[in-house]
Amino acid sequence: MRFVTDYLNGYRENSTLMKNDLLPYTTIQHKAWPLAIPRIFLALMLFMFSCAEDEELEPIIDYIHIPDEVFESMLIEQNIDSDGVINQQVLISDAQSVTHLHLDFHLSKKEIQDLTGIEGFTNLTFLSASGNAIEEIDLSHNVQLDSVQLQGNYLSEIDVSHNTKLVLLDLLANELQSIHGLSNLPQLTNLNLSFNLLDTLSFESESIEAILATHNELQYFEVKNAGNLKNLNLTTNALSFLNTATLPSLETLLLSDNQFETINLEQNAQLNYLYISSNSLTSLNVSRNPNLIGLKVDRNPSLTCIRVHDGQMIPAVSLSDYQELNPHCQQ
Repeated sequence: MRFVTDYLNGYRENSTLMKNDLLPYTTIQHKAWPLAIPRIFLALMLFMFSCAEDEELEPIIDYIHIPDEVFESMLIEQNIDSDGVINQQVLISDAQSVTHLHLDFHLSKKEIQDLTGIEGFTNLTFLSASGNAIEEIDLSHNVQLDSVQLQGNYLSEIDVSHNTKLVLLDLLANELQSIHGLSNLPQLTNLNLSFNLLDTLSFESESIEAILATHNELQYFEVKNAGNLKNLNLTTNALSFLNTATLPSLETLLLSDNQFETINLEQNAQLNYLYISSNSLTSLNVSRNPNLIGLKVDRNPSLTCIRVHDGQMIPAVSLSDYQELNPHCQQ
């Protein structure tokens, strides 16, 4: 304000004042005010402009926090992190330029433990980070993803409800106890949840074509409106019931090493492969499954006769010594 003060002092000294020099400045003759006002306004504008020029304007640069050094080093190696320095950050513009991201263990031979920062990669369509030590992941901002491969990590739960473009979801060999949002994926065709800790799996999907959920602890499984499901592998679980009537397109059904005592396959005329060894079956009727190519029913101690249609030929059959295929089973 020094500039304005000097200007006003100078103006005051040259103005016509009342005879009393002690009177306040408002006693400037009224005829001088019309000239004073524009000059004061101009002075204020000049002051404000000069201050703005003197201030150094620093550019605003937005970064994403990347706390995991292995994660950031892989971004540098793949020429994604443009500053080339491990400093726990990557430019948002760098992240948003990426559509495919490969972070598998075999690429660096070092484990990523924390994928914090992945939320900034908002244009990702493909993400693979298998064989790492990732315990949690937030994919709620990665809404363009159509393929996610996170095999061999330590995930105990995951929410994919925001990833509505997913076609492939592979979570093989984690520690999953829950998965949320599967019913929100209208384009999902392939799902792999094998080698986890799930005891229940239930969702709705008109698009799903293949489900692998072997080696879990499943006691309940249901997929509704799955008219396009062709391949279902639930080997090594604790299942005793499966409603196959709602799965008319099934071609491969693998249920070995469960607790089934009976199963109804009358609505599964397209079935090519049925593996249901090592269960507790007391009866089995495959006479309504004329397209069977492979049948495994061995190691069902209470199952001695498998009913087939008269003349039905099944090229590959695995039976125990006490079992037979017969159109006239007493069941």
